[in-house]
Amino acid sequence: MKKVLFVCSQNKLRSPTAEQLFSTWSGVEASSAGTNHDAEEPLTGELVEWADIIFVMERVHRDKLSKRFKRHIKGRVICLNIPDDYEFMDPALITLLKARVAPHLP
Repeated sequence: MKKVLFVCSQNKLRSPTAEQLFSTWSGVEASSAGTNHDAEEPLTGELVEWADIIFVMERVHRDKLSKRFKRHIKGRVICLNIPDDYEFMDPALITLLKARVAPHLP
């Protein structure tokens, strides 16, 4: 089972959409979190250590992840370059996530 963590800022739109989408994929255990302190599910060292692969939505998320949790990172960190322009479960966001995430999953 591949443990996959999706990270955005607030954990309200992009990363929860990705978590919901990929949690149904065979061989994948998905979770999500946000880099902001007031995120719905704030990013923690434990979550970072748990993940085999971390997908961040933007470079700023990769920078915050590296700065705050560098010693906890075990797996790959992949930047999806998806701006904060989508609503939760937006069909265009789902299409983009499938195209950019699926090649990295089992």
